[in-house]
Amino acid sequence: MIDRRLRVLAAIARHGTVTAAAEVCRLTPSAVSHQMQALARELAVPLLEPVGRGVRLTPAAHTLLEHGETLTAQWEQARADLAAHRAGAVGGTLRFAAFSSAAAVVVPRVLEHLRREHPQLRARLRETEPARSFDLLAAEDVDLAVVVATPSIPPASDPAFDQHALFDEPLDVLVGPGHPLLDADVVALSDLAADPWVCGNTGRAYHQLVTLACSQAGFAPDIAHHADEWDTGAALVARGFGVALVPRLADLPAHHDTRRLPITTPPVPTRRVIAAVRAGSQELPTIAAGLDALRHVTETGLDALDP
Repeated sequence: MIDRRLRVLAAIARHGTVTAAAEVCRLTPSAVSHQMQALARELAVPLLEPVGRGVRLTPAAHTLLEHGETLTAQWEQARADLAAHRAGAVGGTLRFAAFSSAAAVVVPRVLEHLRREHPQLRARLRETEPARSFDLLAAEDVDLAVVVATPSIPPASDPAFDQHALFDEPLDVLVGPGHPLLDADVVALSDLAADPWVCGNTGRAYHQLVTLACSQAGFAPDIAHHADEWDTGAALVARGFGVALVPRLADLPAHHDTRRLPITTPPVPTRRVIAAVRAGSQELPTIAAGLDALRHVTETGLDALDP
């Protein structure tokens, strides 16, 4: 009931180029350009102007987006209100997106809870990077995202989404069997300033978390190796090629000889895990059930957060 070209315009606003917006919207760049030109003609206002290799939204486009966000939120609320008139058990499909650790540890427990409490509800999970999860939410390809708060995701003030804090997860340092800190009673992140580091690839959420944590501890990490898989990172650490930060919930491969050391001296690195939904959708029965299950699991079932 809402012009889908508004979603395309919102994608351009988030990503800054027609090509990037086309990719997240599963369109060709020419199709995106055509849609924006047609929408501009219908509204009799310019929407985009070129800036270098990208494009910039005009003031008229920003005004249109503000109204579009309001309309979308109202439509989601209307769907929720209509669902209240349908009696019966919660059914249908609920689609989750989650980053790697949450997809491995948190969401499977949420799916089990939903299966017990709402047997007619079908739940689906897609593992994605946090920033990508918001693209999937905006495109209505997923309904509920579990993400890490990083600079690459929309701010909490973004009116297109409702974001709910779930928990703060400590990050531990991972070292090899011969590391000099193994027997230390007190460990500060700055103690590892001179070590080579194993980190995720640039632009990934894990890379952002590591560099931010080290910056807050007063140093820039000497990144010797890039690894996005825990198995690869643990193999390098076990053989003395560097150290790494690992989330408390990360299930590390047992076949690598590594040691996980909690940081005991401030600043203690943590990451905030949040749930995100489209604005106005949180009262839909399926999404409300998913949020309730997330809160239940994260408040009662994450003993692994303790050192």
